[in-house]
Amino acid sequence: MYQQIRSVVELDFIAVNQFVVDQLHSDVPLVENIGHYIVEAGGKRLRPILVLLTARCCNVKNDQHIALAAVIEFIHTATLLHDDVVDMSTLRRGRPTVNTEWNNPSSVLVGDFIYSRAFQILVQIGDMRIMQIIADTTNKIAEGEVLQLITKNNPNSSEQNYMQVIQDKTAILFQAAAQCGAILGRAESEIESSLKKFGMHLGIAFQLIDDALDYDGDSEILGKNLGDDLAEGKPTLPLIYALEHGTASQTSLIKECLKEEAVTKKTLADVMQIVRDSGGLNYTRDLARQQSQLASKLLELVPPSRYRDALGKLVTFSIDRTN
Repeated sequence: MYQQIRSVVELDFIAVNQFVVDQLHSDVPLVENIGHYIVEAGGKRLRPILVLLTARCCNVKNDQHIALAAVIEFIHTATLLHDDVVDMSTLRRGRPTVNTEWNNPSSVLVGDFIYSRAFQILVQIGDMRIMQIIADTTNKIAEGEVLQLITKNNPNSSEQNYMQVIQDKTAILFQAAAQCGAILGRAESEIESSLKKFGMHLGIAFQLIDDALDYDGDSEILGKNLGDDLAEGKPTLPLIYALEHGTASQTSLIKECLKEEAVTKKTLADVMQIVRDSGGLNYTRDLARQQSQLASKLLELVPPSRYRDALGKLVTFSIDRTN
């Protein structure tokens, strides 16, 4: 299904990839080396595709959506570089993370370079509304990262806390991608608002599935280790549900595992099984389906086109995916 979605904007997608490579040019070799390492790692680039599809839905008249899609990808990439340092991750997309292949300082500083390059491109686009949205979005992402850090190793973290984290840390960039694509297409305010809300619901659904896959996915398909969230002390929704619905002994084990450096291979496997048995994965996926239904409903306000159809498929893909 992913290929079907991408094929609708294939020429735009190719142009975005080339634009990304061009914009990673630097006189500092390390920046270029890490930049190309990231690009070569691939990825689905769902957020840039969201920009392309929403802009095309709204009949964009120029090629600024190419540059905007690159901005969204750069912001996402920079957050990943910083995340991997904070989380001490070693594997992403089936390859060593930048902080593993090089070191933490290189990962942070190149992430800063990519962030700043995104805003240089925004200046070239020259739309103050878009610049305001992206500035507010990156600020909110940073708040989401800090909020997640605060909840780390916290067995008392609630579903409400968790939902706030994923809205601020993940879904808001989907929202910005969809809204800004509509703005470039000079969409009417009602359509712009619908696509903005669509992006938020899509982003929430996407992250819910991401967190479920961390407990029952295939590590080779995912390109990362299963149980990473638990090993990093992150109380995501499947774990929060298990904490609330498990037996006393199960809850005690989960709380122990959430403590820093308390996870062994055996306890990790035991907790992952508890999460599966508790119904936490079904609950998380049910919430994702609810969010996807809300997203699909909002598309009814968007004029019919093959781009709108592709957005509908993007919703389905986001909750049915295995990686």
